Amino acid sequence: MPAFIINQEVTTDGPTIEVTATPDKPIPRGRQRFRLVVTDDSGNVSKPDEVVIIVADQDIPTAVLTAPTTVPFGRSFNLSGERSVDTGGGKIVRYAWTYVGPAS
Repeated sequence: MPAFIINQEVTTDGPTIEVTATPDKPIPRGRQRFRLVVTDDSGNVSKPDEVVIIVADQDIPTAVLTAPTTVPFGRSFNLSGERSVDTGGGKIVRYAWTYVGPAS
């Protein structure tokens, strides 16, 4: 798979190409433009055609709540969400905590 680098042309003999992105080499989030110019067998070159693709983080984050299993009566304790992750490339920016009440 060829690597797409801004303003660097990638040529193929076929009509399709895969834009490969990985977590370590992502296409940046936001509006991204791609351009196509084709050449026929007589050497005639088309005008460029462009599309705008919105690269968006659409993967939901995963909440991971860590807490002690037992705490002394009347004592404070910590809850932690630090193991929560967003595998879609985003950054967790808010933690909403709720005491739901007694468990059965």
